[in-house]
Amino acid sequence: MEVVRDRPYARPLPELDPTSEPFWRAAGRGELLVQRCPACGERQFYPRPVCTACGGTPEWEVASGLGVVHTFTIVRQYGAEPFRSELPYAVAIVELDEGVRMLGNLTDCAPDEVRIGLEVEAYAVAAEGGIGIPFWRPRRSGAK
Repeated sequence: MEVVRDRPYARPLPELDPTSEPFWRAAGRGELLVQRCPACGERQFYPRPVCTACGGTPEWEVASGLGVVHTFTIVRQYGAEPFRSELPYAVAIVELDEGVRMLGNLTDCAPDEVRIGLEVEAYAVAAEGGIGIPFWRPRRSGAK
């Protein structure tokens, strides 16, 4: 996963806690993580201290960063900055090739071009404190 370092991140930062901090730090290094349970093999996202399928202790694994738009919305109204200056923008739930779904902004295409089933790839924008914030964009040719 590419990490963009030349674009300032001006949005609110996530609150780091012991469960989610590894996800944000990995994104800052260019890795998209999901949790996988060694007991039952189930993958999950968002980060949780226990497996939602069996109650085991999940471990982190690096995901491909590739997926498809499962559903989306176009945000056309938002009164507060920094979001107001970005209008309109797409927010999508992406189903990763690994089967889990993640929510995030879809960039690098016009909102009218977003479609369910659109093949996308993750990238991260570097933020302060060594973390990265994942975003999505249409898959570039050659991404598998």
